[in-house]
Amino acid sequence: MVNEKSTLTIDINTDVKEVAADFLERMGLDVATAVELFFRQIITERRLPFQPMVAKTLDEQLEEAFWNCDSEMIEVDFDEDDNILIDKDKHPSLYDWAVNG
Repeated sequence: MVNEKSTLTIDINTDVKEVAADFLERMGLDVATAVELFFRQIITERRLPFQPMVAKTLDEQLEEAFWNCDSEMIEVDFDEDDNILIDKDKHPSLYDWAVNG
């Protein structure tokens, strides 16, 4: 590879850029260096250096938590869209987790 530099212009959400740039600065990197590292890793691995995935919905997280915990099972209701409904008075800690994460 030749050591010439090229300019890359991209449109990105300003908030995303600022937050990422802050984290990168804490790591001792600037945005240009981080992007170059990202590109070099793509070349090395011949793929994205991470696997994109769809984030789980709150209902999917809640269902997974139910199946992975050792506590007693509880009855839950569903609304007309099949979203899980949790009784705040019967299960306050579960309700708090569902609302606040």
